[in-house]
Amino acid sequence: MVDDWRTDRIGSALRGENPTVLRRLDAGFAAIGDVQFLPGYSVLLVDDPGVERLSDLGKEKRLAFLADMDQLGEAVERASRRTDAAFRRINLEILGNTDGFLHAHIWPRYDWEPPDLVHMPVWLYPHTKWTAPEHALGPQHTPLREAIADELDRLRSTA
Repeated sequence: MVDDWRTDRIGSALRGENPTVLRRLDAGFAAIGDVQFLPGYSVLLVDDPGVERLSDLGKEKRLAFLADMDQLGEAVERASRRTDAAFRRINLEILGNTDGFLHAHIWPRYDWEPPDLVHMPVWLYPHTKWTAPEHALGPQHTPLREAIADELDRLRSTA
């Protein structure tokens, strides 16, 4: 996978060059996360690279972004529940401390997580989880990618 898209995630999504994009939504792009130590981790990217925070959006677009976040969260929940009986819940977060563009994190959480981390924010996981090659997004995640995309399609067809 060429890393050029990582330096311009939104621009590459707009150009159809971001390989993590699952679907185009109303106010952004549903993308699977670069790391998968919690299988199904996904990100909602706003569709305007100049938008830094939720409050930069007008009310209608802001509500559309939050509705997209809700849909992606539900799609990840459905797919995760179907693929892993130890699925517990979904954590939804808009942080924006590292990347200077609006995005939302969708984290599935599981009962098999370490006891000292299962009830804690995902950001407390050790650095090695974020950088280990076995947790990098790859072809082994294709079935999960497809399951999340299929759930998004179902949700959008009934909306």
